[in-house]
Amino acid sequence: MKKLKNFMQHTINTTLLHKKGKAVILIFVVLLTFTSCFEDLDDNTIATVDINDFVWKGMNAVYLYKSVATDLNNEANNNARFSTNEDYLSYLNSFEAPEDLFESLLYMPNTIDKFSRITSNYFDLQNQQQGTTITNGIEFNLYRLSEGSTEVFGAITLVLNNSIADNLGLQRGQIFRAVNGQTLSTQNVGSLLSTDSYTLNFADYDNNGTLMTEDDIITLNGESTTLTNAPYTENPIHKAQIIELGDDKVGYLMYNGFNSNFDNALNDVFANFQAEGITELVVDLRYNGGGSVQTAAYLGSMITGQFTGQVFSKLFYNENLQNRNRDFLFTNTLEDGGAINSVNLSKVYVLTTKLRTASASELLINSLRPYIDVVVIGENTIGKTQASITIYDSVDLSLDNVNPNHTYAMQPLVANSANVDDLLVPADGLEPTFGLTETPSTLRTLGNIDEPLLEVVLFDIIMSRGINFEAHETLPLFGGNYISPFEQDMYID
Repeated sequence: MKKLKNFMQHTINTTLLHKKGKAVILIFVVLLTFTSCFEDLDDNTIATVDINDFVWKGMNAVYLYKSVATDLNNEANNNARFSTNEDYLSYLNSFEAPEDLFESLLYMPNTIDKFSRITSNYFDLQNQQQGTTITNGIEFNLYRLSEGSTEVFGAITLVLNNSIADNLGLQRGQIFRAVNGQTLSTQNVGSLLSTDSYTLNFADYDNNGTLMTEDDIITLNGESTTLTNAPYTENPIHKAQIIELGDDKVGYLMYNGFNSNFDNALNDVFANFQAEGITELVVDLRYNGGGSVQTAAYLGSMITGQFTGQVFSKLFYNENLQNRNRDFLFTNTLEDGGAINSVNLSKVYVLTTKLRTASASELLINSLRPYIDVVVIGENTIGKTQASITIYDSVDLSLDNVNPNHTYAMQPLVANSANVDDLLVPADGLEPTFGLTETPSTLRTLGNIDEPLLEVVLFDIIMSRGINFEAHETLPLFGGNYISPFEQDMYID
């Protein structure tokens, strides 16, 4: 929090709007009519216009795309969007909810800024960033039965360790065709799977021994399990093991989030890899939506070790905050002073999926590529290169002395990231070296040598060259878990 406060100290000058070189001091007065009011924890009311004021001020101070956002102060409108207090307050009152104002400020939200977020309860966001969510412990993909079909089924892709689902014995690869006894469709899947408790009705999947999908059969088998959401703190290190492959020792790390609370645990994994003398490494990021930029730099340093002091990645801010630009370096120590355990590799394999692999995961791939060979197996990543910080309603936009009358906070994009060669992650994601899509019939145990994506890695190691393999046809993907949008954040600690 001290870092955020220091970051904000000289960036907040939002009570002054400039027009023709003269400062107009904003005097925040209460209009006689408000669009609506919100209740705070003490049953006091706060006007929507006051929260809207916080939204505009925060975005005007730090938003990465401020220079091209029409309703923020920028050169396009002679650096002053509003000439009088009345104009500004009228503008704020034209939005019925803070979310409406926030969304209106985003620059090209369908293509460029798909990731800035606002929340009405920042406690949920804080818990999310610490790895704590309300979940039943499964992640899944949803598929249409055929192209254009409205009928849907689900395939469990991940069961979180020691979660409700794990304790009930659910496994990756299980298929469900109905929920609460209702056959899934594109119309009801959202309502059925977004509740705090539901019953999965399982099915058997028969691909008839072919790679084609039109002859696949999905039949309810009478088995079911009821799942209920509960608070859960995830250790992002889902699995870490050594695979012996002839003379090679292959380290395998299934890593699901760049959570700085587990930096030491991650370092312990690499201490074991180091002690075992691994010669190859697989970092499985297929369900990793991102997290801390600094943790990504630590992981890059653990994978290598021979580039200490060199630039891992660069962050650059909007035109008003250029003095906050910074480089993240390869390092040999953690923030607490502990030595980083590096394995000094010149090649790493990374596993990806198009629905989950994002932000800090993409940062790791992009930042390592100028230094070592990064072989990506799986699908195109999501394409998120920007970082964010949490903005609160306070004088310096930190949590210190936050307005007690509401719990709104924002997670806007504030900086873009590039590697040492100034290359960004493309908006349409990073392409894999070997393209391979998970299918409902090939969701085998993570870390097992017959799991298709890992199998490709092991073949590549054995053959020591590019490989050809027969691709599986896949059913049309409809979507995935109704996950929090904050799970794909890349944030600055």
